[in-house]
Amino acid sequence: MRPLHDLPKAHLHLHFTGSMRHATLLELAQRDGINLPPALTEEWPPELSGADEKGWFRFQRLYDVARSVLRTEDDVRRLVREAAEDDVADGARWTEIQVDPSGYGARFGGITAFTDLVIDAVREAERSTGLGMGVVIAANRTRHPMDARTLARLATQYVDRGVVGFGLSNDERRGETTDFARAFRIAADAGLASVPHGGELRGPDHVTTCLDHLHPNRLGHGVRAAEDPRVLERIVAEGVALEVCPASNVSLGVYATVEEVPVRDLMAAGATVALGADDPLLFGTRLAGQYALLRAAQDFSDAELAELALGSWRASRAPQDVVETAAADVAAWLAADDA
Repeated sequence: MRPLHDLPKAHLHLHFTGSMRHATLLELAQRDGINLPPALTEEWPPELSGADEKGWFRFQRLYDVARSVLRTEDDVRRLVREAAEDDVADGARWTEIQVDPSGYGARFGGITAFTDLVIDAVREAERSTGLGMGVVIAANRTRHPMDARTLARLATQYVDRGVVGFGLSNDERRGETTDFARAFRIAADAGLASVPHGGELRGPDHVTTCLDHLHPNRLGHGVRAAEDPRVLERIVAEGVALEVCPASNVSLGVYATVEEVPVRDLMAAGATVALGADDPLLFGTRLAGQYALLRAAQDFSDAELAELALGSWRASRAPQDVVETAAADVAAWLAADDA
């Protein structure tokens, strides 16, 4: 078995605060006297479930607690730098980190000032680690759709400064997806990728709603499209990539075990699949770990893992020369003598 950390990957599903190192969370909390719940200290990684509203509320509460330790600009720069370092160690050459500026603007001078800070931190991380990075501005579906439009307009101002997509996150059972269509049109008209969450906590009918109204280039998760062959056929026909996060799917109760996550079914139907870590801080597994889970739990061959890596590059917004070099290096990884 070839070393998974050597397989060139693009990381397309990584949330901002959720990318934080656990050790950094503990250090920053201790610095400012923030009392963390046991689920983020001695019981880490926490036991989670998104199967009902109570379970999702607990997950969101832990995320909000983690976000509260980010108090200074240096904290933000450190988070981005360490996330980049961790992805490089896992074999990533390109990462698209997703952030909702409205969750941080009050502490950092507003959503524009915070976005400027993130963009600057990303540029610093690129220089220090060699990782290529893009930013996805994401709206929160539990907030008013007008807020999403504001964020979409904000994102369009950074098209030439590193923002590559516009997303929609949080509990997909909340809010009306159709209400966010205008925000996605604003972003798409500026050339940004449409990358909403869908097909995780809700089934294939909601995937169809996303396809009809948000016109995604990629779907965050999207795994439950496998439950309806017609929906899956449409995903393949429209070239919509799926950002699949096996560890978080199991942690949140979408599937009981990694063996049940339908990655092979999605690939067999012709869908482009890109593995992502989602929120390593809460799920305990980073990018290379997602590949390792499929190798261990579903007997994925190196050829299948290489195809997943290629899928991540095809679905990315990385520069074309970076994609072509990475694809050649994936082929070289697969051709290498294991001895």
